[in-house]
Amino acid sequence: GRVRELDVFQKGKQAAALFTIAPSLDSDDIEDLDEAPENEVEAAEEEVLDQATAARSMVELKAEIETLKKLERLALEVRRNGDDTKWRELASLLEEVFTKGGLAGQVGEQEKPYGAGEIAGPESSPHQKLVIFTEHRDTLSYLLDRITTLFGRPESVVTIHGSVGREDRLKAQEAFRHDPQVRILLATDAAGEGINLQRAHLMVNYDLPWNPNRLEQRFGRIHRIGQTEVCHLWNLVAEETREGDVYRKLLDKLEQARESLGGQVFDVLGKLQFEGRPLRELLVEAVRYGNQEEVKARLNTAIDNALNHVHLQDLLEEQALVRDAMDASKVQRVREDMERAEARRLQPHYIESFFCEAFARLGGKARLKEPRRYQLTHVPAQIRNRDRLIGIGAPVQTRYERIVFEKSLVAPQGQPLAAFVCPGHPLLDSVIDLTVERDKNLLKRGTILVDEGDAGTQPRMLFFLEHAIQDASLTRSGDRRVISKRMLYVELDEKGQTRHLHYAPYLDYRPLSEDDPKIEAILDLPECAWLDANMESLAQAHAVAEVVPNHLEEVKKTKLSVIRKTEIAVKDRLTKEINYWDHRAEVLKDQERAGKSSARLNSGEARKRADNLEARLKKRLEELKLEAQLSPLPPVVLGGLLVLPKGLIDKLTGSAETLEKHPIDTQASAVRAREAIMAVERKLGNEPTDREMEKLGYDIESRIPGTGRLRFIEVKGRVSGAATITVTRNEILTSLNKPDDYILGIVEFLDSDKHRVHYLRHPFQREPDFGASSVNYSFAELLERAGPPS
Repeated sequence: GRVRELDVFQKGKQAAALFTIAPSLDSDDIEDLDEAPENEVEAAEEEVLDQATAARSMVELKAEIETLKKLERLALEVRRNGDDTKWRELASLLEEVFTKGGLAGQVGEQEKPYGAGEIAGPESSPHQKLVIFTEHRDTLSYLLDRITTLFGRPESVVTIHGSVGREDRLKAQEAFRHDPQVRILLATDAAGEGINLQRAHLMVNYDLPWNPNRLEQRFGRIHRIGQTEVCHLWNLVAEETREGDVYRKLLDKLEQARESLGGQVFDVLGKLQFEGRPLRELLVEAVRYGNQEEVKARLNTAIDNALNHVHLQDLLEEQALVRDAMDASKVQRVREDMERAEARRLQPHYIESFFCEAFARLGGKARLKEPRRYQLTHVPAQIRNRDRLIGIGAPVQTRYERIVFEKSLVAPQGQPLAAFVCPGHPLLDSVIDLTVERDKNLLKRGTILVDEGDAGTQPRMLFFLEHAIQDASLTRSGDRRVISKRMLYVELDEKGQTRHLHYAPYLDYRPLSEDDPKIEAILDLPECAWLDANMESLAQAHAVAEVVPNHLEEVKKTKLSVIRKTEIAVKDRLTKEINYWDHRAEVLKDQERAGKSSARLNSGEARKRADNLEARLKKRLEELKLEAQLSPLPPVVLGGLLVLPKGLIDKLTGSAETLEKHPIDTQASAVRAREAIMAVERKLGNEPTDREMEKLGYDIESRIPGTGRLRFIEVKGRVSGAATITVTRNEILTSLNKPDDYILGIVEFLDSDKHRVHYLRHPFQREPDFGASSVNYSFAELLERAGPPS
């Protein structure tokens, strides 16, 4: 069609004009393309390739077309014969990486840490994950067909490119990270920005971009903070080509730099300049004049200078992360808050036990693969569907290669990366939501529990309420998004006095045993006469007045700060881009007025980009505005239970023990023991605070001045010669949360006036059985392990 068109115009003596209208790209056009969305880049490439020619006459054009036809025939012949050298190299690599001889259930990897020095190649294993980047959609489609044929399983490959929507892109990313059947991610540079592919540590650049920024962004998808495996990158370079020679030289120099400076050299690729010129210009010059020796020498010198050791070191220092400085007192306060949060954190053991039981009851299938690391082979549809109703983040997968409940187990060396299932993870949220919906009536029915640590005789009520805070943004189902939800525990005594308990106190209580009085007999006791239907409203009123405001203020403090910082960053980034395209539109408009139209971009297109960015900015600011509109929902009473003191049970059964022989923590002895520990802590130069009434899993919080460090001390007072010390479940688990900062302070009462204080560090070695509310330890053995306070 093009030749025929030129023949017609030649007869009218207009062919010369046609040979000059083919589009050309100046430096500004190239920069525009680098910043353009992938679909615009593809359209521009098609337009340029469709009209590109070096011919200046009909004879030259016809000769050029014959050459292109010959190249096309050769390409088709290569494809039919299966003699695609580039594909053959990739196929050989895939077979080497994913050979069935790999260790079952493990990622084959050397234990040597990533950094400087020689790095051995990855060991073979069928359980690894690999990312393959290509420049063009056509190449991606070609590789997708080839790789799925090689593997024999279409589900082993997922793709991400410019036409994949945000939700589908997120699904592909999550499937690649956690679905054991997905081995390879095929991607264009649409996956090079904003996506975490840290599940993989192997990457292939099937096509090499002419922009080092893209190389850096690609490798940055897997080479991230938290990556525990050695990252391997293969670049497929065509030998004996001018472009390939330049790239080969560049990659060889990069490898030399890596051996001396470590893997961080890949983090500054985008900042490299070659004697003031970008890599693209070097490659163009190599293609045009690479056969000239003086050009080769000049290109080699430019690469050597750009990758000079001192220059790279300067770039790395410039790249170093910098944060706003904080004064010492603020650092100490932050550290104290972190210490308290860690001591009180929701125990991973509870989450694990709950999830395994609830997941199985909902029809899920899980297998323990390594200690406390599970493979989920089937996630039921009802869990995935529930996520679609309540979820806002990454979608729940149909299967997970590994999940864990302890952060330290997410990425152990040589084992598959696991999903960290904790509060906020969509899988756990969906399981909780379904379980509460199914069993909430059990909470409403209530129960009776016994507090073994209370020697009194007066029962009390414990209500558990759910409180949520929402913002004005919407979930996928159209409901307002809940950003914080927590359980509240409000205790009520016979005088109508209420107090908020800061942890799950029922974990320290035991159920009624067969030897205890029956429920009917207990409710008929005069001590229970105060129980009535008004108690629930009293608990709810206390939560509204005292607990909800604190919850809202706590969420506001963190959430609004993050939103403000995000808003500043978004405005800064998008405003710069808007200003750039505004200016570019004006420049192009002036060129058009002067008769110099751009082949790649006109002023209207540039203005359209500026307007699109303006719309993006407005939309994002509106989203942030909605996220900042926080409002508390009314607390909902989920249920309640009656707490019976052990003293009342003993009174009813006639088995009360003589306190002088076997004293338990009565108020008097407990206060005396805490006072003794507080005095010791002050003598050591610390600043102790009595936190016993808050029921946090420890009695005294002792601050070490000038450090921000806290000591968490559980106090037990016993008469010398006592048989046992009783420790509650929460006290044991708090000690395991902060093993280096938790102290069991034992006060041994020698007589009415004298005592001896013992400190025992690392008092407990393991979690109690899930059904145990307390554990008795030998008093003599604990004293033997303890030492003087320090």
